[in-house]
Amino acid sequence: MCIRYNPFMAITFYWGSGSPDSWRILLALEHKGLPYESHLLHFDKQEHQSPPMLKMNPRGRLPVLKDGDYVVFESVAVLYYLDVKYPATPIFGLTPEEAGVIMRVICEFQIYAEPALSRIVNAIFEGGVADALEELTDAMHVVGREARTIEGRLSKEQWIVGAQYSAADMVIFPWIQLLRRALNRSAAAELGARFLPMERNYPALARWIGRIESLPGYDRTYPPHWREAATHATLPTPATPSGPAAQSTPARPVAPET
Repeated sequence: MCIRYNPFMAITFYWGSGSPDSWRILLALEHKGLPYESHLLHFDKQEHQSPPMLKMNPRGRLPVLKDGDYVVFESVAVLYYLDVKYPATPIFGLTPEEAGVIMRVICEFQIYAEPALSRIVNAIFEGGVADALEELTDAMHVVGREARTIEGRLSKEQWIVGAQYSAADMVIFPWIQLLRRALNRSAAAELGARFLPMERNYPALARWIGRIESLPGYDRTYPPHWREAATHATLPTPATPSGPAAQSTPARPVAPET
C-alpha cells in the first residue's frame, strides 16, 4: 500500500494498521509534509517478522523507518530523528525548554499510562474482560487519573504542550482513539461508563481530538482496517439462510482485532 511516493526523497515507512506506535509516525510525516513510500504490513500474516524486516529491526516490531541507508525504529526515536533531520515544522518545540517539556510529557505518558492502556485494550479485544474485571477496573482508574491531567492541560491550551501541535499530541492521540474504540464494545460498557462519552466526561480532550481529526492529511493516517470495518457495518445485513444447508454450515471463528 503506497500513500505517497517521491523518487527524490528516500523515506520508506513500514507500519501496521491500528498500531498506536505506527500511527504517531504517520501523523508526524503528514504534519511535516514529508513525501514517503508507505508499506502497510499485516500482523496476522507475520509480515513484520519476515527476514527483510528482521534485518532492519532484529526485534521484529513496527514501526520501522528507512531514510536512504539509515534505519530507525522505536516510535519516539523515529519522531526525534524526523524532527532533527527535517526541522521545518518542528514537533519538539522551538526552544530547549519546550523540547524538554514535550519529552517529559511523552515519558510520563509511556511510563504511567501506556501499560494500563495496553492491558485494557488487549483484554477487550481478546475477550478477556469478564475474567479480569477487577484488574481492568484498577487500570481504568490509572487511565482516568492520567486523562484528568491531560484534560487540565487542554483546558488551558489548544495542544498538550503549549500553543503548537507537537510530538506529545502525536504520541498520546492514537492511544486515546484506540481506547475509545475498545470501550465502545458492549463487553466494555461497565469499564467505559466513567470515560465515555468524552464530550461529557473529558470535554477538552474531546475538542482536542476534533482538532487533530481536522488537520490536513489526517485522513491518510486513519487505520485502514478501522475504515473497512465501519464500511462493512453500514452495509445491508444479508438475509439469514434457512433449511438443512444453513443448519449444516459450520461457524467460522473470528480472530480478535483492534
